[in-house]
Amino acid sequence: MATSAGDWCLIESDPGVFTELIRGFGCNGVQVEEIWSLDPEIFENLKQQMFEFDEKMAKKDDDVFHFVGYLPIDGRLYELDGLKDGPVDLGPVSADGDWLDVVRPVLEKRMQKYSTDEIHFNLMAIVSDRKSMYERRIQELTTQIEDSGMETDSVQSQINQLHLLIQDEELKMKRYKVENIRRKHNYLPFIMELLKILAEHGQLLPLVEKAKEKAAKKKEEKEKKEQAKQTS
Repeated sequence: MATSAGDWCLIESDPGVFTELIRGFGCNGVQVEEIWSLDPEIFENLKQQMFEFDEKMAKKDDDVFHFVGYLPIDGRLYELDGLKDGPVDLGPVSADGDWLDVVRPVLEKRMQKYSTDEIHFNLMAIVSDRKSMYERRIQELTTQIEDSGMETDSVQSQINQLHLLIQDEELKMKRYKVENIRRKHNYLPFIMELLKILAEHGQLLPLVEKAKEKAAKKKEEKEKKEQAKQTS
């Protein structure tokens, strides 16, 4: 860990990590989703409760990341930056307006600091628990059928689609669980034993040299690309 990170524990910016983390704190009914676009329809589908902007603020070889949150409180939009002394008031959110329309240009401005081929951040949102939402919708449609005494193909199709979405969420949460177990597992004994076996069979040094050559080639290609940008 870089010395500039101090005594802070570096957390991987992954929706599975944060979903398990906040649920471990006892915060139920929500999950974290990664956002790949700032298009209005994406925002509409998510109905975010809070944005989290993970941004790299580093010099050269430093490994420094921090988190910036955006959320509406009492008609104002606030930015919560881990490197600032306190919340930053970004302005009003009208009573009849959508706070997502206010935060979108803020996010766009921040993202425009980087060139199109650089990835120095990722964007996530805290949203309502998807599985619970789909289950509530199924209950609403089921009640609608019972009250009307009619079951239309359209309603049944919606219910079937919601069941598929629930299955997707369950599979996603299982994948998150497996990935998080792997993140927390101590692989050091396995790595040390593997290196020892490779050394005993005379395969370790050739692999090291091959890795060095690959790294050197990758560095050379990167330098060529940078030179090409400067001359263009």
